Amino acid sequence: MGSATATISQTLAKKLRRGGVFAVVTSFPGKWAQPPHPSFSSSAASAISSASDPPSSSSSSSSSSSQPQEKQIGSRWSKLLLFVPGAITFGLGTWQLFRRQEKIKMLEYKQKRLDLEPLSGNNFAPLSDNLGSLEFRRVVCHGQFDEKKSVYVGPRSRSISGVTENGYYLITPLIPIPNDPKSLQLPILVNRGWVPRSWRDKSVEVSQNDKRPATIESSSAQENERSSWLRFWSKKSKINEEQVPPVTPVEVLGVVRGSEKPSIFVPANDPSAPQWFYVDVPAIARACGLPENSIYIEDTNENVNPSNPYPIPKDSNMLIRSSVMPQDHLNYILTWYSLSAAVTFMAFKRIMPKKKR
Repeated sequence: MGSATATISQTLAKKLRRGGVFAVVTSFPGKWAQPPHPSFSSSAASAISSASDPPSSSSSSSSSSSQPQEKQIGSRWSKLLLFVPGAITFGLGTWQLFRRQEKIKMLEYKQKRLDLEPLSGNNFAPLSDNLGSLEFRRVVCHGQFDEKKSVYVGPRSRSISGVTENGYYLITPLIPIPNDPKSLQLPILVNRGWVPRSWRDKSVEVSQNDKRPATIESSSAQENERSSWLRFWSKKSKINEEQVPPVTPVEVLGVVRGSEKPSIFVPANDPSAPQWFYVDVPAIARACGLPENSIYIEDTNENVNPSNPYPIPKDSNMLIRSSVMPQDHLNYILTWYSLSAAVTFMAFKRIMPKKKR
């Protein structure tokens, strides 16, 4: 019995060294020698294979291909955005190029109008909608100034002998002279030129003095006047005749203009103050008691009396000047095109592949 047991243990040891547990089981007869159940072996194999195999090729390929595509699209957009500043600055330079051509044509048109022979303004009719047909045409008008209705527009600075001084534009109605065939038939507005600030201050003082109520005469004086009506009226007529200033006809050589277009920084006019910050022809005409469609001209007469230089008329060359001249547009063109070339060059340098050393 002991020898049989030793023989079986030796045999088991040899089987274990050769084939493992499965070899030992198959070496015994009967039910211990039956192979494993096929369902168990297939399920175990599938479980082992599913656990050991990597993910399916379809899911891995789709995820791996979508990520590079998204990266490529993002890199393309980022490269295109680098050229946006260059395109914008190039467009601004081209716009300034067209603006320069328009400005040159406008200045040439104004100069041609100023070179024409002056028109006679004595028979001008009130403007309706035909300001464009008369603007920048020189006119000659005869009349007299209504000084009491003058309007000061400003302040406007002017450089005199290198010193900048604030002042105003003096706009005065030019009215017809009675019984004068050479005089104009309808009143017009004339911008007589620049005057110093003291002129406006003096005008304000005079207007305030005129608004003060007259002193009330005493009752005794009133009784004396009642008793001598005839003598009073005769004296009053003589005083009025002495106070009537003589008519001084003037000849104005000017250029027909329209209202100014103020910027957003210029305050609104206040006719009740009166404060006029820019030329508004209908409003100024209304304040002076003239029709709103009155003609407005700017005096350009160069024959200034040296003893009385004010008002200083406008220079005819200044009438055709603009806040932005063609030379300024040319500077803008060079600036914008230079910026466009610079940022486009930097964009190309950014997207170009770097050379490996």
